[in-house]
Amino acid sequence: MTMEFIQQGLGRWLHIGAGVMWVGLLYYFNFVNAAAAKAATADGTAAGISKHVMPRALLFFRWAALVTWLAGASLLGRHFLDAFLFRERAYVAIGIGAWLGTIMLINVWGVIWPNQKKILGMKPATDEEKAKARRVAFLTSRANVALSLPMLFFMSASGGLFRTPML
Repeated sequence: MTMEFIQQGLGRWLHIGAGVMWVGLLYYFNFVNAAAAKAATADGTAAGISKHVMPRALLFFRWAALVTWLAGASLLGRHFLDAFLFRERAYVAIGIGAWLGTIMLINVWGVIWPNQKKILGMKPATDEEKAKARRVAFLTSRANVALSLPMLFFMSASGGLFRTPML
């Protein structure tokens, strides 16, 4: 085994493992937590979720997003710009997947996380600012859910359907 093969193998496992955590938490927030938090607010039991579950889940969510992206960029290696700029047909599928993942990463760190800090009381905000933050975080998170399926398709299709060379 060559060192490059080992690096690629470990990089792929890191990319896949972090990606599963990232997308899994994205789906958890959108399909489980949103309804549970609403019900818990209605019956007065939401404090435990917002105090103990959300900060920890958001910690793993945002760092899994970053690790996924960095590991993916590392796997692209010298082909990073080829993929992102669609320089060759062989890199179009992985490039589309990488762009979708990049948009999702920016949404996590640039939109969802700053708004969640307001919602969870980690950053001072008025009730009106918290209400707006809830709506913005909700819509951005739903956008990431919508982007996640095509992103996963293009990331996985790059090695098979479109016959992208192994990087």
